Amino acid sequence: MNVDEIFTVIKEKLIKEQLSQQQAIYAHMDDTIFKKTGKKVSGTAWRRDPLGPPFHTNFLWGQRFLQLSIALPDNQGACISRAIPVDLHHCPTAKKPRKNDSQRVWDEYKEAKKQANLSLKGVQRIKDLRKSIDTIGANDRQLIISVDGSYTNRTVMKEIPERVTIIGRIRKDSRIYALPEEKQNRGKRIYGQLLPTPEQIRKNNDVAWQQVEAYAAGKVHRFDVKILRNIRWRASSKNNVQLVVIRPLAYRLTKNSRLLYRKPAYLICTDPNLNIEKLLQAYLWRWEIEVNFKEEKSLFGSGEAHVRTKDAVEKLPSFIVAVYALLLLAAFRTAEFDPLNTLPRAKWYPNKKSNRKTTGDLLNIVRTQLYARAIDLNFSHFVNLQYQYTNPNNSMIPLFSNAFYNRN
Repeated sequence: MNVDEIFTVIKEKLIKEQLSQQQAIYAHMDDTIFKKTGKKVSGTAWRRDPLGPPFHTNFLWGQRFLQLSIALPDNQGACISRAIPVDLHHCPTAKKPRKNDSQRVWDEYKEAKKQANLSLKGVQRIKDLRKSIDTIGANDRQLIISVDGSYTNRTVMKEIPERVTIIGRIRKDSRIYALPEEKQNRGKRIYGQLLPTPEQIRKNNDVAWQQVEAYAAGKVHRFDVKILRNIRWRASSKNNVQLVVIRPLAYRLTKNSRLLYRKPAYLICTDPNLNIEKLLQAYLWRWEIEVNFKEEKSLFGSGEAHVRTKDAVEKLPSFIVAVYALLLLAAFRTAEFDPLNTLPRAKWYPNKKSNRKTTGDLLNIVRTQLYARAIDLNFSHFVNLQYQYTNPNNSMIPLFSNAFYNRN
């Protein structure tokens, strides 16, 4: 079974039919861990628990996967978006040899350890995605990928292919530089004068704040940002970048509670001329890949299958994620039709006008339609069922209606 062919179909439908042909292609990349208990499962090792407390490092036994998702926004500009997975790649670490093994075995391990680096794997998957987009026929469209802070490093930044833009977080004490001055009787310089750190720029009142609107957490917010374009950063070497400092948003836990603030964010973008509205919205959409991870694990059971061989461990989670992506894509394509043949939302769900269907709702719709087809039921009118004694073979029991409303 070649799962890559399924992902190719998903990418073709997304790029050719669903996404606007005049806009860039927005994508997200991140890694995740599937928890395991068996010590014989291929690719398992001790990993750092990302949900552990900051004051103590916890470990868990599991497999490491790298995922790429393409953003599918509802409209243009500041709006809600849904991440459609287009790639899931198994990234195991090299197995450490024993102390008394030969030097040749240790040399092979050191080389395999370098090749298993997650940043190297991420660069390769970005190149493969760019190549597949070109194969589809979108050679002229820019690919903008938002990543986690663990991928904004020298390994990734120096290997970015053409027509690809990276947006990610950097440290608040990162060293950034102005462009070098051209002076005679001197060699060619890469970096100019050392600039203040991102944290110092945030606190500097001489640099003005700008207001930018972007969609996040269910509504459009106004963000205060500071922008520095055409600067140099050591991780990006000779390439010019732009720095974006985002002031933390204020919020209250209750109407009468005191004002609290979130943490500030410092973004780096490899395209110094990218519009700030597009840059900020692209990074805020990155949260959707975290939603992908949660739903793949909790609703679809990705990583829970009792398989341990190398091929099964790599292909089965990818196949489950591909099915999940097809469900999201089908829901987006059918959202414009009259929802007559779908179940109403649960009574305990909050009533919101622009609320999209959750993945749990989509699974319930699919399950209901399969049940209705299996019992040869006219699905659009099953809610108003009445007992029919004229033909016992076709009698409809209200228990069917109850079964249709079973939720995840």
